[in-house]
Amino acid sequence: MGSPLSAARIVKFSLILATVERTREVARFLASLEGQTYPHFEVVVVDQNDDDRVDRLIASHEMHYAIRRLRASRGLSRARNQGIAVATGDVLAFPDDDCWYPPELLVRVVGHLESGTWQGVAGRAVDSVHRPSGGMRWDQTSGLLAPGNVWRRATSYTIFLQRVVVERVGGFDESLGIGSGTRWGSGEETDYLLRAMAAGFRIFYDPALYVYHEQPVRNSAALGFSYGMGMGRVLRKHHYPPWFVFQQVSRAVIGAVAAAAAGRRDDARFRWAVARGRVLGWLR
Repeated sequence: MGSPLSAARIVKFSLILATVERTREVARFLASLEGQTYPHFEVVVVDQNDDDRVDRLIASHEMHYAIRRLRASRGLSRARNQGIAVATGDVLAFPDDDCWYPPELLVRVVGHLESGTWQGVAGRAVDSVHRPSGGMRWDQTSGLLAPGNVWRRATSYTIFLQRVVVERVGGFDESLGIGSGTRWGSGEETDYLLRAMAAGFRIFYDPALYVYHEQPVRNSAALGFSYGMGMGRVLRKHHYPPWFVFQQVSRAVIGAVAAAAAGRRDDARFRWAVARGRVLGWLR
């Protein structure tokens, strides 16, 4: 399973940031890293823009920490895989380009991993006033990730994996996720974690560990359908039983009905599209 991280040596993080069409948010993330109480990290910016907006942001931070830029074509999973290929850290993370880190985040992750009990750590997402974010119902109790609870215990920008996990599991499934060119617009990180668990790795969830991320905008039925298709695809790929699929579809339907009753029409359309996507993604 690989050697545990040792408190006797410096543990280095590789933060792989795929970005496209964002500037202010990327600036916020890079600025948040200057406040980290744990300084041993590199940032790999995988730039999918058609312009040079990222250049000046990198220039304003490269005196404070190690940062490099790669050029990549569109596709979140493809971009992350390119970042993995050049990462040199002992622990890899995959921040979104619109998230940002609290100052104690990395030192707390190191504290979890130094015990040698886990090969990865996951936390939850909160917005700027510490309300649960990420479009998920986060578990309030800590524990190991498992196929039944991974949907409530991890999202891409809240996972931290030892290099041994990435070396064994490989890259993200490039048919999944935003920009994949398929209809499966989500689920790449859940698929990755399920593959890691199947390989025998232990990943610990701590709800006290958090990453900042504003509340997602949920006003596009097309986006909701794409997200639902991605989840359905992962449910099929990993052989979830029909009762579990029914449970996940039912939750989205109930949410759509509740949103409609409250007069939140855009939210209702989004949730209904998610439900439809989960069904069709699983069937196909």
